[in-house]
Amino acid sequence: MNRQDIIELLSQYPFEEFEALSFQKFGAGLIHQTFFIEIGKGKFILQGFNSNVFKHPDRIEKNLSLLNKSGDLTQLPFQIPLPILNRKGSGMVEFQGKLYRLFDFVEGITLQQINDLSQAKKAAEAYAIFSKWPDSFSLNQFEETIPNFHRLDLRFQRLEEVAKSVKNPSPEEKQILDFYLNQKELVEEYLQITSEISMRLTHNDTKINNLIFSTDLTKVAAVIDLDTIMPGYLLYDFGDLVRTVASAEEETSQNWENQKVVLPVLEKLLEGYWAGVADLISEKEAKSLLIGGEVMTCLMGVRFFTDHLEGNVYYNVDYQEQNLHRAKNQMILLQSLQDNRGEIKKVFSEITGIQIDS
Repeated sequence: MNRQDIIELLSQYPFEEFEALSFQKFGAGLIHQTFFIEIGKGKFILQGFNSNVFKHPDRIEKNLSLLNKSGDLTQLPFQIPLPILNRKGSGMVEFQGKLYRLFDFVEGITLQQINDLSQAKKAAEAYAIFSKWPDSFSLNQFEETIPNFHRLDLRFQRLEEVAKSVKNPSPEEKQILDFYLNQKELVEEYLQITSEISMRLTHNDTKINNLIFSTDLTKVAAVIDLDTIMPGYLLYDFGDLVRTVASAEEETSQNWENQKVVLPVLEKLLEGYWAGVADLISEKEAKSLLIGGEVMTCLMGVRFFTDHLEGNVYYNVDYQEQNLHRAKNQMILLQSLQDNRGEIKKVFSEITGIQIDS
């Protein structure tokens, strides 16, 4: 986009003049095309909406509008940047056949990985507070922005279906396929637990880089990337924190011998998350957090491997075997989580005061 395009797009918002406008591309732009905009003293983020990933933009706009109308944002210790409304009162504008949104810019630092254990605790507490804050909302008003996004049982069923057509798998493919197909017990445990606990409004993409920390890194300044908020289970949010923050290696790493769950980080994540939700959840819901890391790691491993078998039709890959390697990475992490169940239960009981049968 050039300057004139941006001016034409921004004219749909209540700006009076654009003489002092400047802009530049912002961030990696893997999902949404993003620009940093300055108009006079105002700073904004202009974001192109990726309709290939999010096929129901109307649902996202409805959910974010409900957040704004239903809750008192001043109750939160951090910001939730919501789309600025245009002249027609909508959070989205259409320009040249594409959808765009405008947000107030939040000053701070975005981390790709923690460099201090305290950051894990702060991140987990922020995500927990986010889910606790709308507890009085009517969940049935919110819609699924990506249907069945974290349904482990359905992802597992899809892998079973795709696996039937696999011919002559390599030894590595067979090892990974057998591992994930042997996770039936975890799938059944997931179904049993989720049938007994309450749904909450969850973020559903709780990576560390979906938070903005203050410039001195002492607190979380904002929770961002809210397109995946929808009814879900707390084990999804806590589990994805474990999967992405308490992992010794990123999901794209091929350092197989180094991949494992980092227990001191998991402990800090649990301390922070428990501090945020302890007075909200039942004992059964608290215990569900124990399998969160396994569920989300298995879910992503299954999705990566299924995509590999289907020819890399969903996830972008830099090379042909990348989804296979992502699936192997998650397999090793999941095995580490399962090997450390006893230690994780011990840490859980120490933090929560809830005893777990061994």
